[in-house]
Amino acid sequence: MANPRMAADLTQLLNAHATGDEAAFEGLVPLVYEDLRRLARAQLRRIRFGETLNTTALVHEAYLRLVDQPSMGQDRHHFYSLCARVMRQIIVDSARRRRSQKRGGFEPITQIDDDKHPGLSLSEAERVLEIDDALGKLLEIDERLVRVVECKFFMGFTGAETALALDIPSRTVDRLWVRARAWLRQSLESDLL
Repeated sequence: MANPRMAADLTQLLNAHATGDEAAFEGLVPLVYEDLRRLARAQLRRIRFGETLNTTALVHEAYLRLVDQPSMGQDRHHFYSLCARVMRQIIVDSARRRRSQKRGGFEPITQIDDDKHPGLSLSEAERVLEIDDALGKLLEIDERLVRVVECKFFMGFTGAETALALDIPSRTVDRLWVRARAWLRQSLESDLL
């Protein structure tokens, strides 16, 4: 995602932000904006939403949630892992809103649901919630399995990038990925991963 110079700049800004430098976050945004757009597109594509959610709005909503985070990781891998988790949660929240509206409930529409990109269809919302429920159950079994899924499936990280983000050996990532995929395939009764 980043060249070595950009990775060093990102790490420096993340460290400054962690020490309370509010301007560091503003310097961070232009540095990572295009990567966050690619990450958002990848998340929406991997979950097979096509164009029903607005990529740009997903990035902006993630920005609004990230701005209040006291720490965003020590390096780019930790930062992008956090971004993927935040974006996944935004998508899940959108799915919950969609299901609630179908059942007659009302929840205000956020930025990621607009006229051009109306949000999730009901079937997409159900699929998102099914995946989220499965990941919640998997979290009770082994948190590392969920973190590997977030990095590899939602972020598109390689095994080496996942190992860096999670501070574990690459061989461990490979073993955890195999276990997580097998468990999720059985749980979801699909070949999503």
